[in-house]
Amino acid sequence: MVRVDDRAAAVDFYTRVFGLRRLWQDEASAGMAMAETDAEIVLHTMSLPPDRSVHYLVDDVPAAVEVCRREGCTVREPPFEIVIGQCAVLEDPFGNTVCLLDMSKGPRPAP
Repeated sequence: MVRVDDRAAAVDFYTRVFGLRRLWQDEASAGMAMAETDAEIVLHTMSLPPDRSVHYLVDDVPAAVEVCRREGCTVREPPFEIVIGQCAVLEDPFGNTVCLLDMSKGPRPAP
């Protein structure tokens, strides 16, 4: 669950920037489908603790960071190397942490 102040604006943002699709909504929440999976993110305006982070697998972290920055995200940590590729930490316009990951180096080898 991702806390937002304005459900309608958040639905628009997460649809436009992250390619999510609205599945359902009520007065306080909206279920957003992630591509190529049955995973769902719930955007809500309820009084729950903020700053839950969401992790997105993208094709190219630096390119995704630029798109997100243009759409109103703040870069907390610019792209950095990880075992499988690159990662960056952003903040969406609603104050939530968003992590972007790519697998540009490939998956972790099996033990």
